[in-house]
This record gives sequence, C-alpha cells and structure tokens, in this order.
Amino acid sequence: TLDAIRDGILHGHYAEGKPLRQDALADELGVSRIPIREALRQLETEGLVTFNPHRGAIVSTLSLEEIEEVFDLRASIESDLLRRAIPHLTTHQLDQADEVLERYAVALRTGEVAKWGVLNWQFHASLYAPAARPVTMNIVQRLHQQSDRYLRMQLALTHGETRANEEHRAIAAAARAHDTKRACQLVRDHIAGAGRSLLAFLRERREQDTNGRASTRARATRGEE
Repeated sequence: TLDAIRDGILHGHYAEGKPLRQDALADELGVSRIPIREALRQLETEGLVTFNPHRGAIVSTLSLEEIEEVFDLRASIESDLLRRAIPHLTTHQLDQADEVLERYAVALRTGEVAKWGVLNWQFHASLYAPAARPVTMNIVQRLHQQSDRYLRMQLALTHGETRANEEHRAIAAAARAHDTKRACQLVRDHIAGAGRSLLAFLRERREQDTNGRASTRARATRGEE
C-alpha cells in the first residue's frame, strides 16, 4: 500500500496539490482504510504528503520560485558547513561517509526510492557534522526535506542516478584529501546543478500538465457545441 501510493505520487498518477481521499485509495488498492491512513502518515514524514485541516491529505507541492530559493540556500549554507567541517574530519568519519555512499549506490541501482532521501541526507550530514553547527544543521535538514520529493521524482523519471553517485564520490574524495577549496566548490556545483536540472524537469512537466488540462477543456467545449 505504502509503495503503491508513493510510486503513484513520484510518477504523477496523484498530481501535486491534489487531495488523497482515503476511501477512494482504499477502493483503488483493495485494502481497508487503516493501512491507507498509516501509509499517508508515513508519506507525510517523507515530505510527499501534507495534511490540511479542511481538505485532509494532499500531495505536497512547492512553487518553482520556492524550489529555486531552497537550492540557493542549500548551496550557500552547505558549502560553508563543509568548509568548517573539513579541518576536523577524521578517517573514521570519512569511512562512515563512504559506507553511506555504498548503501546509497545500491538503493539507486535497485530503485529503492524510499531510501534515497534518507541516505542522501546521511551522506551530507556525515560530512558536515564536524562543523559543530547544530542550528545550521537543523535548517539544512529542513531544506533537504522540502526538496527531497522533487529530487526523488527527478531521479526516478530522468535516470540521473549515475550523475548523483559520481558527484557524491568526488565530494567525498576531495574531503578525504582535505582539499577544502575543491570540496566546497564540488558541493556548491552539485547542489546548484541538481537545482537547475530539477527546475527544468518540473517546468516541462507542469507545462505539459497545463497544456493537457487546456486540451481537455477544449474538447469538452467542442462536445457541448
């Protein structure tokens, strides 16, 4: 049930901003409302669903301007965190980051979409932790949660897994070499590049959705005539 609803959101079967009716989902998936309710709560923690007091569960949405702002903030804040962290990174911490990358690579290869956001955050957080900036880390974690749904959608539908994996490995290698300037530039480029790709993907997708709705309305009007 959880995987079916998540997959439907990621692939656009359940559109952004649209309500997710528990009764309708239960009928569609052939289950009771209890697993539907549990699945929606889990998807809320993943950032894919929000709960509105009047409309119930809704597929999460961000404006393109908000997404651009999120990635601008991430690029700036995370490169600063890494700059502060690198002088204090230990071999053990770097090994932990590499281990996360191994699990992330497996999850990307096997299409385990639910793990992508968690492992992506674990990798970035493992490199930033030695900066000892807990307030900043909390801000960055919230920014990750806001953008994760769209990044997972982009990776799932455009097959950008290889690029993401290679960029992460380059960042980890520069951090291990204590090449602060290169590592920070790679993080900034990685985040900014992901943001640009994501915005281009969403603009195209939303334009297609708009054109599709306009075409449907036009056909309906002709039918009335």
